[in-house]
Amino acid sequence: MRKILFASSEVHPMIKTGGLADVSASLPIALQEHGHDVRIIMPAYRKCLQQLEKVETVATIKLDGYHLPVDILQTTLPDSDVVLWLLHSPHHYDRDGGPYSHPDGHDWEDNAARFALLSRAAAKIAMNEVGLGWKPDILHCSDWQTGLAPALIADLPQRPATVFTIHNMAYQGLFSREVFTALDLPEKLWTTEGLEFYGLMSFMKGGLIYADQITTVSPTYAREICSYEFGYGLEGLLAYRAEQHRLSGILNGIDYHIWTPETDPFIAKNFSIKQIRNKAANKTALQKHFYLTESRDSLLMGVISRLVSQKGVDLTLEAMTHILDAGHDVQFVCLGSGEAAFEQDLRILRARFPDKVGISIGYDEALSHQIEAGSDVFLMPSRFEPCGLNQMYSLRYGTLPVVRNTGGLADTVVDASEENRKAGLATGFVFDAATVEALEETLDRVIALYRRPRIWRSMMITAMEHDYSWEKSANTYIDMYHHIISR
Repeated sequence: MRKILFASSEVHPMIKTGGLADVSASLPIALQEHGHDVRIIMPAYRKCLQQLEKVETVATIKLDGYHLPVDILQTTLPDSDVVLWLLHSPHHYDRDGGPYSHPDGHDWEDNAARFALLSRAAAKIAMNEVGLGWKPDILHCSDWQTGLAPALIADLPQRPATVFTIHNMAYQGLFSREVFTALDLPEKLWTTEGLEFYGLMSFMKGGLIYADQITTVSPTYAREICSYEFGYGLEGLLAYRAEQHRLSGILNGIDYHIWTPETDPFIAKNFSIKQIRNKAANKTALQKHFYLTESRDSLLMGVISRLVSQKGVDLTLEAMTHILDAGHDVQFVCLGSGEAAFEQDLRILRARFPDKVGISIGYDEALSHQIEAGSDVFLMPSRFEPCGLNQMYSLRYGTLPVVRNTGGLADTVVDASEENRKAGLATGFVFDAATVEALEETLDRVIALYRRPRIWRSMMITAMEHDYSWEKSANTYIDMYHHIISR
């Protein structure tokens, strides 16, 4: 049995902006089910405290660089036995808005202080210096918000082994030299071999340099980030750590307790491979929800996404406009929020095709399940995608993904080429170039194949048979923990 401390800035269902929250809940639960002693440390955001009925203050600590002491509150992650520690500092976390930004979407001005605090707390707990009577064998940190923690304990004797997981290289936690000084961090960290990055401080670099092992969330993305296109200036460091066998890609899993069409409480009618016809009722319910023409023959395409360029939203909008202008019997629904221009373009598309386009700006957990269950295909034309979870949810629900050949999308979806279809391997549609033309050509393939229901049904079954649960991924993490401790 290993003792493992997870440090994360978001954990589902406490607070969520993306896949990080799903993984930060599902992986600890899976490891706990394998007999390991897992604890999670995250900020006590206002939204988190509002959800909890029972919390207990188990420690009060003073951290370097901060005037006031902070509390450690203890509870358990909902629907699990995993201990959840909440870092309670009202000045930093008790506010409206998201974990990283104001309600209007602008980043919190004190994000560096807020997440340096989280890293310092994780480091103190990792060294058993807060009076909790528990010391981990592994400190596992995720993304830039916890990147300082491995750096803070790197030189300490009897420290735990450290793992740093990259969920998205595009967000590195870059701040000025003045902020570094204001945070009262050890001056020895301000070097090119430390946190300094072209005159700025990089939280992400702390994890990349000082962690014993770096992981990312798919094998393909682990290779991609060692290149100029995906490395964001850190590709040289990442390639060096890969040569040392200190960088690996472990594909995320999905939580089959939550994402399974047989028992999903959010969808109109449960279904399975043996009852695959029941999926049609979810399509009708989704059409009703968005006031679309109720038609089983129409090809219904779904999107659930942050509305940003990374996700290829511009490609989707232009391609869908051309498809609908051409008069194809296609419908399109989208759930998401992000850049104001994309939100407005979606509203314009709906206004032009009110019986064929449905949009919901924001995030709605129940609706996300309904889109996965009711759509025929799911669009993810991402310019880059470290892992992606929605394509795996889609496979589980027999909703065929349309994806770019990148990151975790490449690792999870098998293209519906004639060869793959005949071999019984095809689970979706894959294209290479991040262009409108490439996406449109692929959607033409989708539309043509949808008219061949026997082939389409066969692909749905193949997709649903794939196992992307956390079982395999959790075992890979366990093997990695054993390896780095013995190393």
